[in-house]
Order: sequence, then C-alpha cells, then structure tokens
Amino acid sequence: MEILLIEDDNEAQQHVVSCLSAQARAVTIAETGETGLEHALKRDYAAIIVDRILPGMDGLNVVRTLRERGSQTPILILSNLGGINDRVEGLEAGADDYLGKPFAQAELIARINAMTRRLSKLTTRLVAGGLELDLIGRTVTRGDQTIDVNPQEFRLLEYLMRNAGQMVTRTMLLQHVWDLNFDPGTNVVETHLSRLRAKIDRDFGTKTIQTVYGGGYVFRTD
Repeated sequence: MEILLIEDDNEAQQHVVSCLSAQARAVTIAETGETGLEHALKRDYAAIIVDRILPGMDGLNVVRTLRERGSQTPILILSNLGGINDRVEGLEAGADDYLGKPFAQAELIARINAMTRRLSKLTTRLVAGGLELDLIGRTVTRGDQTIDVNPQEFRLLEYLMRNAGQMVTRTMLLQHVWDLNFDPGTNVVETHLSRLRAKIDRDFGTKTIQTVYGGGYVFRTD
C-alpha cells in the first residue's frame, strides 16, 4: 500500500521518495495541508508522513483533523522543529512518531516499518480495491456479496492486500503465504492466483490482481 507524503519542500520530497523507493514503497505527494487531508480522507494509506510547517493548514491541524475523523492510519511528523516541546505537541496532536530534519534514510525506514507493524497487529479488517477482508471472521466481501475462498486463498489475498500497490514476487509469496524458503518447482502460486482472480474479479469486471511480467504481481487499488 502507498505512503502519503504531505510536504511542500522539493528537496525533502526527493529525499523521502528516494528512501521509500529503496523499500519498493509507492509514494503519493501532496504539497499543502488541505490537499494532503483530502487525499487521506479519500483512500487508505499504509502510513502518512507530514511536514509540520505547510502552506495553509499546518501539519498539526492535519493530524488533529484526521484523528477527529476517526483515521487510524499511522502518522509520522517530519519537522525542523525538533525540541522536546515540539515533539510533545506533535504526539499530543495524534501523531504516532516525530522525526526531526535532517534525518537518516535508515531511521526513516525503520520508523515507518515500526508504525505499520504496530497497526497490522491491531487491524481486524483490510479494505482495498473494493474488497473487504474480515481477519477475525475470515470472510471476504465485495459490496454486499460474500466471496467464498478457501484458507490458502484467504492467506494469499491477505498478503496481496497488505502490500497493495506494491509488486510482490513469486519468491515472496512462497515465503509468506506457503512458508517455503525454496521453490518447489510447481505452479502452486500460479494455480492459486488463477482461482483467486476468478473469484474476486470475474463477476465484477475488474482486474484487481495484475501480473508484472518478469517481476511478479500487484494488487491494484484504483
């Protein structure tokens, strides 16, 4: 799933995008607080990175508004204001973490990964591409229609949706869905993907799971 970056400084934008691209993270950029808030309310993101000082609505008000609207998306504030009081203000506004500028690439990645891991442990449902997964009831729905999937298909779909918008390779699927650290030399991945596609896409006229030839697969959210 994508990261939303709300940042008006071009140099900072490029640095953040470079950091996250190294982790195969897609990034959506908004240059004002209002635009960032609009993006954040329209769709789900894996995490939001917001500069504290922005044109128009500042970063703290973006965070406060999102929390007031019920958003649970992990939020990291980036700021040149790195004093103790500044950090406390950011966290009290509802941010999950606060990172001062300048920052190291490794630290930004570690903080984003930590935030998304914490949320994944608390999440009871996943919503992406028109699909909803109930992780407690182990059900899949699209609109008002329940889709019947077997346990392995559910695990496959869950992994794809947790990584929506990012390419996952066959090796990654074998490791995380089948718990295999070797290639069994069969078409088990392709067979399950074909069956899953038929169930979640065929009756809805969409292609949610797309093949990246020579690379892997992407779960599309648009």
